[in-house]
Amino acid sequence: MRCWSSQQRSGWVYPTIVLCTFGFFTMMRPAEPFLTPFLIGSYKNLTIEQVSRQVYPVWTYTNLSSLIPVFLLTDIFRYKPVVVLQGLANILAWLLLLFGTGLKSVQSAFFSYGLALAMEVGYVSYIYSVVHKEHYQKVTSYSRGALLLGYAVGCLLGQILVSFGISLFCLNVITLSSLSISPFISLLLPMPQKNVLLNGLHSRSPSIDIFPNSSRVSSQCSFSTLMDATRRRIVNAVIVDFKECYSSVTLIFLSLWWAMGKCGFYQISSYVQILWTSKSPQNFTAYNGGVDALSTLSGAAASFAVGHVTLNWSVWGELVLGLFSAIAAGAVALMNLTSNIWICYACYMVFKSLYMLLTTICTFQIAKNLKTECYALMFGINSFVAVTLQTILTATVINTKSLRLPLTTQYYIYATFFATIAMIFLIRGVYTLLHLRQNLSDDRVSSDTYEYLI
Repeated sequence: MRCWSSQQRSGWVYPTIVLCTFGFFTMMRPAEPFLTPFLIGSYKNLTIEQVSRQVYPVWTYTNLSSLIPVFLLTDIFRYKPVVVLQGLANILAWLLLLFGTGLKSVQSAFFSYGLALAMEVGYVSYIYSVVHKEHYQKVTSYSRGALLLGYAVGCLLGQILVSFGISLFCLNVITLSSLSISPFISLLLPMPQKNVLLNGLHSRSPSIDIFPNSSRVSSQCSFSTLMDATRRRIVNAVIVDFKECYSSVTLIFLSLWWAMGKCGFYQISSYVQILWTSKSPQNFTAYNGGVDALSTLSGAAASFAVGHVTLNWSVWGELVLGLFSAIAAGAVALMNLTSNIWICYACYMVFKSLYMLLTTICTFQIAKNLKTECYALMFGINSFVAVTLQTILTATVINTKSLRLPLTTQYYIYATFFATIAMIFLIRGVYTLLHLRQNLSDDRVSSDTYEYLI
């Protein structure tokens, strides 16, 4: 028994299994691909206009406003409490969806959903506080894989049940049942003994004593003075780490793609069900769940495959990001132009698979060029930038009363957004190649001159 307790505290297998199980049940939501039909159907009787402009934007604004406080509190309270709260927030969201009535209750459900999304930082960061650095690569792949597998299984299950005539209400009941398991699983997680961010700041800056002991503080020093000094030290350390995170042009461009890509993906995927509804023939059986499941699995397979590709990413990485971003932009544009629902489905599958592939490339490129201790801070900053960009897009494209852009125009803007990303990285990739070629040419000339002088 003592041996098992010791393994729980010091090993990486137990916390990884528990966290992955939590992630699987958190993402196993058969109802999610069919949320729009549920909201505009007889269960909630909302209009497409209400869902698009008054319901879906709520989670974006909630996510933005709560992301920074949640990020800081997650580290202060050592991750596990936030992971538990994430499970509870998801349950509350689906309880309101199922049993609430009227527009306000649906908006409250998406408010809770936005909080749960902000709390995902606890899930992402938790594992780094309980395992040794040598296991980071494995546990990262396992925890991300659990999310993708859970989402794919949920979508596939939802599609099968809808095909057999199961009601959307029952789909949401099954989703609530799956989400209700996750908080109990999260209670099994070992409590971390360290803070990733504050511990990292302390270990990298010996002069920064985050929690100075009484022997080093004058007895006349008031508590407020001590807290002010501590706050200044933390702020200074964060500034140092911020400079480390964005110390090179490569890291800046990779972070730029990560933030812009995430913003565009969430904006497109949040409203794609409304687009599918507008293109579906009458009495058409929706295949939203099957499309989401297949695109998730194909994206996961592509992400796995890219890890085995032998390529000099420091030379060709930006061109790859630019080229595939251009294809993604074309897929979004075609998805908007076509009137055929099957072509629309196929384009979304291409887009989502490419996004997951490119996110994987960006993530391991950032990890390769960054110190491990800076992961949490960079993740928080890039996520905040992504949600800020998404909020600006939502406020401008969807909620601006003077514009009231139709759905087709919105998707032209999203296609242009990814085309802009593609152009930036294609130009940057060509510049990197030319710069490298010039350096090689200069080195060759210097070598020839040296041999001639000898």
